[in-house]
Formats: sequence, structure tokens, C-alpha cells
Amino acid sequence: MKELAFLIAGLAWAVPAAAEVDIQEVTTEAGHQAWLVEDPSIPFVSLEISFQGGSVLDPDGKEGAVNLMTGLLEEGAGSYDARGFAAAEEALAASFGYDSGQDSVSVSARFLTENRDEAVALLRESLVNPAFDQEAIDRVRAQVMSGLRSDAMDPNAIADRRASELAFGDHPYARPHDGTLESVAALTRDDIVAAHEATMVRDRVFIGAAGDISAEELSALIDDLLEGLPETGPALPGPAEVALDGGVTVVPFDTPQSVAVFGQEGIDRHDPDFFAAFVMNQILGGGGFEARLMNEVREKRGLTYGVYSYLANRDYADLVMGRVSSANDRIAEAIDVIRDEWTRMAEEGVTEDELAQAKTYLTGAYPLRFDGNGAIADILVGMQMEGLDPDYVNTRNDKVEAVTLEDVRRVAGELLHEDNLRFVVVGQPTGLEGSATQ
Repeated sequence: MKELAFLIAGLAWAVPAAAEVDIQEVTTEAGHQAWLVEDPSIPFVSLEISFQGGSVLDPDGKEGAVNLMTGLLEEGAGSYDARGFAAAEEALAASFGYDSGQDSVSVSARFLTENRDEAVALLRESLVNPAFDQEAIDRVRAQVMSGLRSDAMDPNAIADRRASELAFGDHPYARPHDGTLESVAALTRDDIVAAHEATMVRDRVFIGAAGDISAEELSALIDDLLEGLPETGPALPGPAEVALDGGVTVVPFDTPQSVAVFGQEGIDRHDPDFFAAFVMNQILGGGGFEARLMNEVREKRGLTYGVYSYLANRDYADLVMGRVSSANDRIAEAIDVIRDEWTRMAEEGVTEDELAQAKTYLTGAYPLRFDGNGAIADILVGMQMEGLDPDYVNTRNDKVEAVTLEDVRRVAGELLHEDNLRFVVVGQPTGLEGSATQ
């Protein structure tokens, strides 16, 4: 059966990028909604399922419960132990993946048409009847804790965690998604069962499918797959107030190179000016070697190997974020340059050449994302979770092209405020003025 597994891997990349993507909206008999891109040309289906509400639903003191639970979904289910489940998956030439973040728990499935019923039945066991055997709990817990110990010595992970604490205060976003050594060590099987019941609920599920399956077949598949899951779960958290202000926070760490995470409050995904901000960030720090930050910090001054910025849109907060690393005695200069570019963008906007290059890249790269059934199904789920229209895939590039120089200049002036830009530096930096050591 390994030959079939290799066939699946090849088929996952076999769907060409298309100028028009025909998305069918499917409503099942049980009332579930799904989006489908049907393609019967190859005998293969990709299925993506996301449940809104990830580790933000971890109870206080039980941080990491959702993350640990997700890691256990394929470690035995129904009548299968961990080895039996893996063997059954391989025998069917199917591929299942489980992941979680702060805002969702996600499930990915790939299977051949000829094995669809058997693959879906096996997948259903992992979703509805996970075993959560104590041996598996202890084994996966040990893996998670090993990762936490590694993160405790990783300047990037330390910077991310401290930045989240500063940005989100007492909101669940401030807590570590994978928990702490203390919280994970204390988790019980009852905590894991509770995390499963809280997150994998039918009224917060989003589904995308692509490949050799009809709308009618998908409808029946979904109802069968989700039957037995709880209808609803606990309340989701409210919006997070982004508490970042200007300045530098230093977290001392013995390393020859400092890592800096920087950010400020961002722009909502549904704001009419979002695409102007999106194009603006491409020019500022999202465009690789063509971006201003990379040009000024790396190319002109040699202060770093890499620097970038991005729009970070979450379910309950929006930020503009970035990252840079530099030698301890040069990180202060790198920060000064980033601040200067933040201000220059806000005051001057961008040039016609910069705008044209950014549009060319963003519109040209977008169709390449639709490079297979798996990628398409994942995009379909992401669009639904962001509240986008099915036709967005065919109008998105028009929105990019509609952005003008004046749009970028106005939005940059309204959005980017150097006085609100917070840097969290992990290392032994020198020459940073006005920094707070924590």
C-alpha cells in the first residue's frame, strides 16, 4: 500500500492553478455548511476541518490542555491503539493531520476515492472516539514538555511569549498556547476529555473540500463524520485590547545576538482600508529583499541577515508585527532604523515604482497558492473563518489593483505610529535608550 501513499503525495500537487475557482456552497441535511471545489479528473479528495476556538478555551491553570488533546487524536481511537490506528491509516493510503492554535483546532485528511468510506470511518473514530489512553497521554506529554524546555532556551520563543504578555494582558492570547511545564505536568485525562468536548463542537465547525467528490457525497460524508460530537461548547472570549505602547523591553539572555520582536495595534481584516494596509506592508517589510526594512537594515548597513513585518490578524485582535536579530552591540542601531522607516512610511507613503512592484508580486503570487487539492481545501476553510465571500478568490486581485498611492499614504499615516511601536529584545543588547529590563 505504500505505492498508493506515494500516489496521494503526487496527486496533492497535481491540480494546476486556475484563473477562476468555482466554489460550491454545500448545506448538509444536518445543517452543516461546507465549501467545495469539485474536480473529478483525479481519484483523490482533500478535506479540511477547523473548529473555531483553540487554546483560548484552556481554563485558567490548565494552559496547554487543547494542545495536548490535539496531539493525542491519532494516538489511538475506538478499537485501535496508537500503532493500530497508524497501521490502518497506512493500509488505506490515507493521511490525517491534527493541529491547534490559539483560535482553532484543525483536521486535515487526504484519501483516495476508492478508499473514501473506510478512510472517513477511521477519521471519524479519531474525532468522536479518541481513546486518550494514559500511556499515550504520558508519552505525548513528555514530547510537549521537551519542546517547552527547548523553548525556554530559544530567544525567539522567549520574545514571542513576552510580546504576547505585553500586548494582551489578562486576555487568553497572553497565555502560552502549548502551556507551561507546570500546567502541562498537572493535566489529567479528565482535563483532556474536557478540552475535546469544549473545542470540537458542531456549531463552530468550518469545512472545505477539494477533489473527486460531489456536493451530495460531501454532504453525506460530513453528517456521518461529525455525528456524535457535541453541538456546542463554552463561550468564546471577547475582543482583546492591544496594550502595546512605544518603547523597548529587554529580557536578559546570554547570547551573542539579540532577537527583537516588534509590533503595534493593526487593522481589522474587514476594514475598507485593509488592502491598502496590505500593500503598504508588502513595501515596508513583507516583500523580502525588495522591502524597505530589508534594504535599509541589511543591504545598506549590514545589521542583520533578515528583517520583516506582517499584518497579524487574529479572531480577537489585529496587530502589525515584525522581527529582526542582530549582534548585541548593533541591535540598537537596527531598532533606530526600523523606527525611522516606520515614520518615513507614515509621513511620505510610497513611490509609484514601489506600488507597481508590490501589486505585480501580490497579484502574480496569489494564483500559485491554489497548487493542489490540499491547498485549495485549506484556503476554503480560511476564507470561511475570516467571513469572506466565496467569490473572493476571483475578486481579490482586483482589490489589490484598486489600491492607489493616496490610499497607501493615508492609511500609513493613520496606522503606523512610531510612538506606539514596542520592541521586545531578548539578549544582552547595548546602547538601548529608555529600555525597561524585565
